[in-house]
Amino acid sequence: MAHPAFTSASVALVTGGAAGIGLALAERFAAAGMAVVIADLADGLEAAAARLEAAGARAVLARKVDVADRAALSALEAEVAGAFGGTDILVNNAGIQPGSALFGDPGAWEAVLAVNLRGVIHGTQLFGPRMIERGRPGAIINTGSKQGITTPPGDPAYNVAKAGVKAFTEALAHELRLGAGAHLTAHLLIPGFVYTGLTARGRSEKPAGAWTADELADFAMARWQAGDFYILCPDNDVPRALDEKRIAWAAGDLIENRPALSRWHPDFAAAFEAFVSGD
Repeated sequence: MAHPAFTSASVALVTGGAAGIGLALAERFAAAGMAVVIADLADGLEAAAARLEAAGARAVLARKVDVADRAALSALEAEVAGAFGGTDILVNNAGIQPGSALFGDPGAWEAVLAVNLRGVIHGTQLFGPRMIERGRPGAIINTGSKQGITTPPGDPAYNVAKAGVKAFTEALAHELRLGAGAHLTAHLLIPGFVYTGLTARGRSEKPAGAWTADELADFAMARWQAGDFYILCPDNDVPRALDEKRIAWAAGDLIENRPALSRWHPDFAAAFEAFVSGD
């Protein structure tokens, strides 16, 4: 059954919408005949807008906006309200991943937290109130990451930001369903390995294990329409069953008082492999 906001009368706004996952999702909204707004700092906004028009969008608005800049996002919210009356579907998707180290460049930490976490908070806090006041069916979809759930070693700033997005979106879902925003739904999009400009890292061809942004968008839209809060996406290497095992093991570190990140601890390697295989 379709989400009640999935109609041609809706207005969808996607941050990070000029390419990758954001553009793929925006194209699905455009194909439904919605008015679509994309915000991004990346090159390619005009080309992305043309793709949305070709996909069937009722109207397209493309703006160069830094989601870390609360004032800029506030101005965009006002512009969208003036042009279309407000927003019905908000996808807080903009993200960066420059890499980080625990005791590394503090600038990298600040940039990742500003975009990946505070950008989601800004977007929700600035667009959400009018979405509630409008009283129309709607949705807020925030892009998280499996790295924000199992927090693997290697990029702590990204993990911290995405863990924050998970906690924030869970709180959002709870508050909406109990208050004046009950006509809105909240969703946490949790991509698997998706080949985009963010994940290419110098590669010119999609790795066999990765999904395309279009595959991710099709899966995410189906699960959103089905009412999932946690839109946990597989890929060509990792099926849902393996994701579930990894997530359960990570939670088990706390419950069983194992060392932090025991999945990567040499003393627990064999136990983790047995847990995954069911032995």
